[in-house]
Order: sequence, then C-alpha cells, then structure tokens
Amino acid sequence: MGRHMVLTAIAKDRPGLVDALADVIAAAGGNWLESSMARLGGEFAGIVSFEVPEDRAATLESALAALSGEGIAVTLRTGAPEAEDKGRKIRLDLVCQDQPGILRAVTRVIAAEGISIETLETLVGPGSMSGEMLFRASADLRLPAGASVTRLHEAIQSIAADLMADIDMNEEDD
Repeated sequence: MGRHMVLTAIAKDRPGLVDALADVIAAAGGNWLESSMARLGGEFAGIVSFEVPEDRAATLESALAALSGEGIAVTLRTGAPEAEDKGRKIRLDLVCQDQPGILRAVTRVIAAEGISIETLETLVGPGSMSGEMLFRASADLRLPAGASVTRLHEAIQSIAADLMADIDMNEEDD
C-alpha cells in the first residue's frame, strides 16, 4: 500500500495548472483519488487526495516543492485517510440580501451543533427581479451519530429571520 497524501495548490489562473499537478503525481507513480478545484477571483485553487508508492514519496515531495518556481504554491499533508463518517447527510441552501457576517452566523450554528461541513459553495450576484446583490450558499453537511436534524433545523431557522434569509434543508441519500 502506498502513502496517502493530500495537497492544496493555489496559483494565478492559467491553462496547464491541473496538468502540472497531474504530471508530478503520475511521474512518481501516484494514483489521483479525488479532488475539488475552482477558479475564484483570478486565482486557481485546488485540493487533491492521492496515493504514491512509499519509496517514491520523497521524490514526489521535492517535485511538488519545485512547482513554486512555476508560481504554484503547494501545501502537502501526509497520513492515513480517516474513515468516512457515515452519519446523515443534509443539504443546506441559503439565499438572502448580501450583508457582512452571513456565513459566520450560519457556520457558528453548524459548529455549535457539532456538525461537519463537507462541501460549501458561496456566490454573491444580482437578484433576478430587483437586481439587488444576493448572497447564495449551498452546503453539504454531515451529522454525527446522535445529532438531531430537528435541532439543527430549529437552530438554523432561529437565525433566518435575523438574516432575512430563505434557508432550505433536505436530507440526502449517499
């Protein structure tokens, strides 16, 4: 079995960034397992989970560090992947007029309930009718064993009025 690694990479967006990462991993005999990448504000950022043969790990680490010469900042973590939590999955969607502190208010409630955020996407853009700037967030949440969906829903709805937000939560299948 190889060594499990997770890297984050950020660089000014340009063609070939994913190819540069894939090339370094493949050259070391690595196996790209999963990733999430996006272009935001002119920057490209990504996170990649992969395995590499134990005897090639040091070479791979050096090759990834060398990418800084190409303007790609890479951070690397090594270790065994954690077992996936099989708790219930909830999809949260939020829309409200843009204002400072929205995400903090929502994530504070989620954290206080001991719930993990698996994915989070946010966007600020004009509303379709009024043109006012709207904040939109979509998150996949993972509830640990024993956590109450009802309690989370009540806690989230308790801040919805203060934010003047429409918040929908739906349980999802894995």
